[in-house]
Amino acid sequence: MAPELSALPNDIDELKQRIVSLYLQIDGLKETVLVLQRLHFGPKSERGPVPGQGELFGQEAGIEEVRTVSPEEAATYRIPVRSHNRRPPGRKALPRELPELKILHDVPEAERMCCERPMKCIGEERLEQLGVIPPQFYRLVHVRPKYGCGVCEGEKTEAPVIRIAPAPEQLIPKSIVTPELLSWVLTAKCVDGLPFYRLEKMLHRYGVEISRETMCDWMQQGARRLLPLVGLLRQEVLRSEVIQADETTVQVLGEPSRSPTSKCYLWAYRGGRAEQPVLYFEYSPSRGAEVPLKFLNGYQGVLQTDGYDGYEEVGKQPGIVHAASMAHARRKFVDAAKVAKGNGLADYALREFFRPLYAIEAQARELKLGAEARTELRIAQAKPILVKFKSWLDEKVLQTPPSLRLGKAISYARNLWPKLTRYAEDGRIEIDTNLLENAIRPFCVGRRAWLFHDSPEGAKASATLHGLIQTAKVAGLEPYHYLRFVFTKLLTMKPDDEFAALLPHRLKPQDIVLPPIQLHAPDPGG
Repeated sequence: MAPELSALPNDIDELKQRIVSLYLQIDGLKETVLVLQRLHFGPKSERGPVPGQGELFGQEAGIEEVRTVSPEEAATYRIPVRSHNRRPPGRKALPRELPELKILHDVPEAERMCCERPMKCIGEERLEQLGVIPPQFYRLVHVRPKYGCGVCEGEKTEAPVIRIAPAPEQLIPKSIVTPELLSWVLTAKCVDGLPFYRLEKMLHRYGVEISRETMCDWMQQGARRLLPLVGLLRQEVLRSEVIQADETTVQVLGEPSRSPTSKCYLWAYRGGRAEQPVLYFEYSPSRGAEVPLKFLNGYQGVLQTDGYDGYEEVGKQPGIVHAASMAHARRKFVDAAKVAKGNGLADYALREFFRPLYAIEAQARELKLGAEARTELRIAQAKPILVKFKSWLDEKVLQTPPSLRLGKAISYARNLWPKLTRYAEDGRIEIDTNLLENAIRPFCVGRRAWLFHDSPEGAKASATLHGLIQTAKVAGLEPYHYLRFVFTKLLTMKPDDEFAALLPHRLKPQDIVLPPIQLHAPDPGG
């Protein structure tokens, strides 16, 4: 509601200040409207609109029109393109390791005669197609013959001698689960993001009745069998020189003394060596600093995170060097560029600072530089860019209202500047935490389908499985084959056996040897 005229100040200077404040507030509200419009209608990518493509809202919404380039500018304008190898045109060949089913289409014998003589085969033409056999379920029947002594039975002794082989080990006692079935269920849930109610319907179509509650129990018990491996992953992360940390939300309905709609969190950590990354996920109902403090208690090394305040206390611990993620600073400038009204400052920062910095990182990856060589490259090429960037930020912070998105982006970068630039002096540190975010993304995609966990135990099991599976994927292992291999090995392993040999980052695809499955016709006698 507009104020009464009598309530307005009489002092001209005070009135001007109020008008300026209201204009800034209006600009901030306009930005908010534009962001909401883009979230609802526009692309989600950070790359922005395709050059030359029409904008959805136009100039009225505060979006700059496409600038016309003069012929003189066009003659000198150059777009840098990274060198690449072009894939040959045509359909990609099917993998040679797939089993083969041959169907012979031959000419009838009567038509293979010419000049009263049989024709010779001078070659053949081949057409390859891809077939599929839907999931095939089978009954695994363990038969244990019993042997008794006829003499003891004839003498009617109180305890006749009976011999029988010991019962086979089971992953989950008194269940129908096999390593193959459990691996298939866990892969569908944790890799493909299928909720258990969909798996329940899928199994029903094949004539198998397994409830979602049963599969949820299998997931928790399967995760418990993997705890020795996950404990070793945790130790390897904590032994790393550099650890990346991040967190994402998860809804848990049965968390004690919390509302079912409240947010809980999956915490993710990435460590290991550059050639052998290790991922560890854990669940916590809290997003407080006590969670990473407990996990990193006694850690000595580099911790790289985003700008969340919860990591500040960890970064202050003795022996910890705290680094930030450049990608998070860049995203704030991307958001500011999307709602820019013609000043072009956000676009300038992206073009003149962020793009060259990431080009240097791409060059280091292409040359496969080690930590020392990457440090030298960054000091020689990235440091001068960062010095110019800092001067630009110090200049523009005085000219940009802090309530606008560009002002927030500038303030964010300036507040985290020592942490953002720490990577330039240490080749072990990545420029950002995108590698960890890529590992968390499958969990976030699956969360859109299964929505929540019913209990904290289910959330903990999900964290256990996702960390192990993502480590396997980074190591180049197929998740189903790896889980089946591990569960098969666990059937015969004892608590004091060496589990480190089963860690995914210590295996290669050729190390995953799976026992063959030979099916037979059903026994009519049961």
